[in-house]
Amino acid sequence: MNSGIFLERDGLLNLVQVDQQHAIAPSSLDRFFLKEDAIEPLGQLKRAGFYLIVITNQPGLSQGWLSRRDLDRMHAMVQELFPVDDILVCPHDENDRCPCRKPRTALFLEAAFKWHLDLEQSFAVSDKWQDATAAQNLGCTSLLIKSPWTGLGHHDFILPSLRAVVQKILHLRSIRQSVLTGELAGGAGATDGAADSESDQLERLKI
Repeated sequence: MNSGIFLERDGLLNLVQVDQQHAIAPSSLDRFFLKEDAIEPLGQLKRAGFYLIVITNQPGLSQGWLSRRDLDRMHAMVQELFPVDDILVCPHDENDRCPCRKPRTALFLEAAFKWHLDLEQSFAVSDKWQDATAAQNLGCTSLLIKSPWTGLGHHDFILPSLRAVVQKILHLRSIRQSVLTGELAGGAGATDGAADSESDQLERLKI
């Protein structure tokens, strides 16, 4: 099984407009500006062997203010600049009550099936609470970048930047690998019960 990183698009990979404390996704190609400072952090994750999956709510498709052609061209730009493996889109708005709109989990499960992902060894990265809620329901670890949209619900970590998120993910994976090999910090060959469980270590790392 593989490990994946589920990425929010708007705010992480491209700029958004803010209107009355709401993040507004670009409505046309001429308003779509990618965040080039995300190239290197995502490259680190890719080089570490993670599958990078973008999952995005784009209700503008069903509401009529975003064309499929523009969206497809936006995502071609995303895949040209960033090392992402897949982009999955929910085109519905909240009134449609579909299973694919985040924080619901259908698109995450679709990606996990397609890319053979172990959800317990995967991570959700976003600046919005919806992704953290989905991650909790899936058994993933959620890492939120501090923003006005993180909400008050469950999250595993809140960090100041994408670079900090990447360093945390690599650290967490190192801990998990140590747990699996029985060589935890404090010395290999510890007797059974002497070392903390993975869940104990992860709990101490949460902020």
